[in-house]
This record gives sequence, structure tokens and C-alpha cells, in this order.
Amino acid sequence: MGPRTTALDVTDAAVAAGLDPLVNDHRQATLDALRGAGPALETCARWGRRLADLLPAGGRVLVCGNGGSAAEAQHLTAELVGRFHNDRPAYSAISLHAETSSLTAIVNDYGAEQMFARQVSAHGRPGDVLVMLTTSGRSPNLLAAAQTAQRLRLQTWALTGPVPNPLSEVVGETAAIPSAATSAIQEVQLVGVHVLSRAFDTALGYA
Repeated sequence: MGPRTTALDVTDAAVAAGLDPLVNDHRQATLDALRGAGPALETCARWGRRLADLLPAGGRVLVCGNGGSAAEAQHLTAELVGRFHNDRPAYSAISLHAETSSLTAIVNDYGAEQMFARQVSAHGRPGDVLVMLTTSGRSPNLLAAAQTAQRLRLQTWALTGPVPNPLSEVVGETAAIPSAATSAIQEVQLVGVHVLSRAFDTALGYA
């Protein structure tokens, strides 16, 4: 029996024909990242189910990232505070990078490395979750936030690019997207956010 051909492979070949090389290169990098992200997405689904136990009981999720990863992190809080598909209660989720007045005050007084850690100290409680999104896993402000969260007995989860990276070595759990392309990692991060959100709603009976 020859190699199995999937519907995705057939579609890929058909769509790729005649595409601008720049478009096809970007598209291929994202598809490759998505194909390798199965374990990371399984972890995101598991996180969603765990948040379904934590948040209705009064727990809180704190989320942070830099640049494009900050946008994906804020997307996650929007899904939890608002809704993913069907109507349901709102749950506590805070994007630390979106607190602009606090953020600029902290950076001015304590330095950029403390921009998230200081907020974790303010908002985090034992048993809460800190979720960090990053492509490199090397940002000092995320490492400082993770260390503060662990000291305060929060759970620490990281959605990152390839491992090993410094953040993956200090957090409790990592969902790693195996790609060298920053943009592809960010695009698959959004898939992870949606998988987490769907698993969360499904576990609560709102899917």
C-alpha cells in the first residue's frame, strides 16, 4: 500500500498551484506549523477543561504576552469574559498587557522586566492560572511573571514556539508549536486559543 493521501494534501496541492511564491511560502510555513502542533493543541484542550473547573468556582486567569502574542493573549480573555459561540456566564480573565495606565506606571517606576510580575502580585491568588504566550520563550518580563506566579502558588502555563526555551524550563506546563517562523507560531497560537475556548465551553455544556 502506498503513502496515504489525505483530503488536506489534495487541497494543498490544488490551491498551491499558481500561487504567488511569497503567498505560498507563508502559507506553507503556517501549514507546516499546524501539522506539527497536534500535541500543543491537545494541551490547549486540556487547559480549557481545567479552566472549566477553576473559573466557575471563583478562580481567575491572568494572561500576558508581547507584540503579536499579546494580541493572541487578549483574544483569549475576550473569549472567556465574552463568549466563544453560545451564550453563557462571564468568567474572570485579565490581559495584563492591556492595563495601559498600570503598565506605564510600572515600567516607569520598576522597569520593563516587572511590567507583568507586578500585576501578578496584585491580582493573582493561590490556585489561579497565569497563561503566557510567546514565540521565543525568552522575554525577561514573562520569566519574571512566571517566577512571581510560582512564588504566589499560581499555576503557570506557556504557549510557546519550539522547546527547549527559558520559559518552558520554569513554568508548570508548556504547549510548544514546532516552527522557526514567528508569524506561523502566532497564527497557530490563535488556533490554540480557539481550541482552549471550545474545550472550556464544551466542558461547561455551552458548546
